[in-house]
Parts: sequence; C-alpha cells; structure tokens
Amino acid sequence: MARLAQTAGLSDVQLEILSTVRSFVDKEIIPCAQELERADAYPAEIVDGMREMGLFGLTIPEEFGGLGESLLTYALVVEEIARGWMSVSGVINTHFIVAHMVARYGTAEQKARLLPRMATGEVRGAFSMSEPDLGSDVAAIKTRARRDGDDYVVDGSKMWLTNGGTSNLVAVLVRTEEGAEKPHENLTTLLVEKPEGFGEVAPGLTIPGKIEKMGYKGVDTTEAVFEGFRVRADAVLGGVPGRGFGHMMDGIEVGRVNVAARACGIAVRAFELAVEYAQQRRTFGKPIAQHQAIAFKLAEMGTKVEAAHLMMVNAARLKDAGARNDVEAGMAKLIASEYCAEVTQEAFRIHGGYGYSKEYEIERLMREAPFLLIGEGTSEIQKTIISRGLLREYKLRN
Repeated sequence: MARLAQTAGLSDVQLEILSTVRSFVDKEIIPCAQELERADAYPAEIVDGMREMGLFGLTIPEEFGGLGESLLTYALVVEEIARGWMSVSGVINTHFIVAHMVARYGTAEQKARLLPRMATGEVRGAFSMSEPDLGSDVAAIKTRARRDGDDYVVDGSKMWLTNGGTSNLVAVLVRTEEGAEKPHENLTTLLVEKPEGFGEVAPGLTIPGKIEKMGYKGVDTTEAVFEGFRVRADAVLGGVPGRGFGHMMDGIEVGRVNVAARACGIAVRAFELAVEYAQQRRTFGKPIAQHQAIAFKLAEMGTKVEAAHLMMVNAARLKDAGARNDVEAGMAKLIASEYCAEVTQEAFRIHGGYGYSKEYEIERLMREAPFLLIGEGTSEIQKTIISRGLLREYKLRN
C-alpha cells in the first residue's frame, strides 16, 4: 500500500471496506474513466457496482438496512472513489448528505419510509440549496412555498443540483415565511420525491437538460424549476417548518468534509501519475525524478497530500464525536481544495507537453480540480467561517 494518505486507528471493518473499495476503483473505475468522461456518459455500471457493495447505505443506521458507518469511513471511501474519478464520488455525495439529514432530523415516518430504500440505492438523494441569483447568501433564498390546505405550493428556480435528473428524492430549501424576524428562520427543507429524468418530470416541476461543464462530467448537474408544484405538508423535514437553515448547514458541514475528501483523492491520483511518469521519463541520461528540480516538486506535492488528508480526517472525527466542527471542516475544505489544485498543476508540469494531451489522465484532473475550489463554498467563504470561529474562541475578555 502507498505511503501517503494513510489513516491511523481504523478498525478491521473499516480497513476491509476501504480495501474492497480501492480494489473496485482500480479494476472498475480507473480503466474506463477516460472514455466515460469524454462521452459525458453517466457511469451506470459503476453505480450498479456501488449498489451491490452497499455503498449507498454506508452511513445509514443498521436498523434501516444500512451499514451504520461513521462520517470518517464515508470520507475515506469518497477519497478512494475520487482517486478513480471524481464524478463517481459526486453520484453518492449528495445522496449521503440527504440521508444524513433524514436520519438526524426526519420524523419517524420519514425515516421508516425513506431510509431503507436509500440504503439499497432504490431512492437516490439530491441536495438543492443554491439559486441562480443567490451566490453564498443562503438566507436570501427566493424560492417560496405557500401553504394551501394539506399541501405546499412551490414557485421558484434552484441551481446546481448534482444528480438533478438521476435522483428521485431532493432535499429543497425554500422560503415559507414563518413570520420570524431573522430571515434564516423563515426557511424550510422539503423532501420532494420525483421521477427520474429530464423535462417536466411532475406537474409544475421541470428538470432542464444537463448543464455543460468544463469538467466533472458524467454526473448530471441541473437546474430545477418549480411553477405551482404541489407537495404534501408532511414532506417538511422533521415535520416543523422554519428549521431548514439549520438542516442545510449541518448537511453542508458533511459536504465540506466530502469535498475535502474528493480533493485528497484527486491529489493522491495526481501525485501517483507524476511520480510514476517522473521515474519513466528520461532526460540528460537519467530519469527526471533524479533531477533536483523534479525531486523537490515531488517532495512538496507529497507533503501537501499528507497535510490535506490529515486535516480531512480530523474534521470527520470531530463530527463523529458530536463536537462542533464548522471551523475544522472549513479548514479541511480550504486547504484540501487549494492543495489539490496546486498538486494537480505540478503533476501537469512534470508531464510536460504530454500533460496537455487528452491521451493522458492528468489532462482530465486539470479540469476537475478547479471545481473543488468553489464546491460547498468558495475558499473565501471558508476563510470567513474560519475567521469568525477563531475570533469567537479567542475573543478578548475584559
């Protein structure tokens, strides 16, 4: 096993899960990732394989048919999958976030109805918070849900839904106007069940075609347009409106650990490609790895991979322990995404002209790494979260 990105203190069960996933990645994902990515094709066979391994139920409690594993296990699995192809990790990321929200905040009926089917992958979750004009100001959400008898009527547009077309359950943050003075206390999470597909998938709900992206292909990223869409009032997560902001922020903390894990996976793969190429490519009579300029690059890349991995593991373990981890998750996401971009670019440079060719895997990683700089909040948003947390902890006492 490689020297980098190892995790101390794992149980035998965790080690077995990770070994199985790594073998699956090496045999089923890496060999076909390039072809699927070029075609922007949904990795249906890979997803079926993940269902057979039980990965869709990885963090769902055993009482609902899942494996009941920790956030740390989930993050390490995501890291392995992203090492193979980041888009595959995207298929399960939002699913995990929605499952976490249902398991933690759902009513007894919501848990009993949804979690067993989520554990098998029959129900696949998507997470919908962002809007076309929203940016990072979550409390300014415009999509509204108006109570009408036993239903809510939803109007508005949501943006950047990962798995928007291939999911059949979407956790949607909407404004329900609870009369609260604080804007975020007027937000509610609705669990919207829908058919898979594109176009008008249900009366009043349209999922337009996939958004064309620079990278992160294969997985579908979409909008969702609500025009008089009716959903039963019992679709409110937890049964009580006005608590959606807290639900989503908790989900985002899980998502930030996930993005950090994906960044670690890509960085590991970029390092693997660079260190292999540097030992094969020869100039001036010796492998380029023996030139100090390249050797120092490899040393810095390996150090960044290790640092990012350790911070990601720390954030996951804090969340598992029930501790507040907003600062640590923000730190992990910030450093992992930035280091991922830097390590990938250095691997690209080590490949020289070949790195610019679509024949080489590093070209794909160069298009995927930038996504992690903005996913689940930009680096600037992470710095805002981190600084506020630090100032809270180090506040001067008179």
